[in-house]
Amino acid sequence: MSSSSILDTLVSNANQHFDLTESRHQDQLLYLADALLELSDISSEEFIQLSLQPNSPLEFQLAVKLVCSRRYILQIQVPLDIGIVYAMWGEHNRLCEKSDHNPNGEDSLNAKMMQLNWICNDSNVNWNLYPVDDGCPYKSYNIAKDIVKKNKKSSKVKVLHLKDGITDIQGPLAKLASLDDSSKGGAIIFGCLKALDDKMDAIIYTDADNSVHLGQLGLILEPFIERNVDVVLGNRKHAESILVKQEERWGIGIKTLRHMQRMVGSEIFSKGIYDTQAAYKLFSRSALEAILAAPTVFDFSFDTDWILASMKEDLVIETIPFAFIDSAAESASVVQGPMSTWLILLTGLVKALRSREVEHDIAMAKVIDEHVKSVKDLEQIINLLPPELMEVSDKELGQHTLMSPESLSKWLTEVKSEHIRIQ
Repeated sequence: MSSSSILDTLVSNANQHFDLTESRHQDQLLYLADALLELSDISSEEFIQLSLQPNSPLEFQLAVKLVCSRRYILQIQVPLDIGIVYAMWGEHNRLCEKSDHNPNGEDSLNAKMMQLNWICNDSNVNWNLYPVDDGCPYKSYNIAKDIVKKNKKSSKVKVLHLKDGITDIQGPLAKLASLDDSSKGGAIIFGCLKALDDKMDAIIYTDADNSVHLGQLGLILEPFIERNVDVVLGNRKHAESILVKQEERWGIGIKTLRHMQRMVGSEIFSKGIYDTQAAYKLFSRSALEAILAAPTVFDFSFDTDWILASMKEDLVIETIPFAFIDSAAESASVVQGPMSTWLILLTGLVKALRSREVEHDIAMAKVIDEHVKSVKDLEQIINLLPPELMEVSDKELGQHTLMSPESLSKWLTEVKSEHIRIQ
């Protein structure tokens, strides 16, 4: 049977859906990827083009990402130590297996270990995993520790707790007085510091859930190894990315918030970096040492702070396409409230821009100072949209000519006045 015939059969039998909570879906994906890897006479580019066809099954699309990744990993000639860091807050359900009592269970830690074992097997790449409890009230740390004890690869996983890092009187975490002062950012920093202590060559930041399959490791390593890129950012908006959103989390007013974000942070967005919050980023050892010399924020806005720091250091930055399947059910942005996250993103961005003395739109920063002070401020506008932004595409947002800071400030004042009058 020819390779093309086998490929046709594999594609036709691939699933159209992928459930992050189903372990059999995880297993079947790797079986498909292994089967595609056996077709050595078919190039990665041929696989990619086939996966980009409109009717391509989702499982096949995902498998192609893994195939390209695995093929590159096997080409790496020198020993490489890679650390993968993520924060845990409210992960008590997704850490555990799916059951009738735990419908959102993803068995996420075991899944990550399985994925990393698969991608790095018989290669020169060595992986180490650093899950960090960010003060989780549901004891994610204890759950993760118990899971690791039962796994044969336990020596490659260091489960950490941020509380052990905030006692530092100097260094990147010295500004944290308690666990309450961190919202993800502090935990990621602590995990990265431990990875640096372990002499990792590069460190990757991801999320605690199964949204990013770590079998894609080769995709993010390729620019780092081949072109000495210091910072590699996953980009879910890339034409070759796979983005599966389970639900729309925002109202139409999200365009207003993005307009504000992109205008004040034009130093980032003008470089074509639109997906600042993608939870798949790689930093070289030297890059991370420079970034962590003086972090300015310890919350959800740390992504933009690190990107700004990279730019200030003139580090080489590239973006790559990758696969991301939204794990929305127990996402912190949903549990804590989406507007809580956006409040932090906007105010944290302004703080980082000022702290790092990066050129930015001062007028828009002032608008954020005056009009984005609480979750309530954002809740008043998330279901509204100014006429100026009605027909604007996502890529156009942030342009001063569309809606200036002055015009936006006037609109925000009117909306708030109307809200008070109705009350």
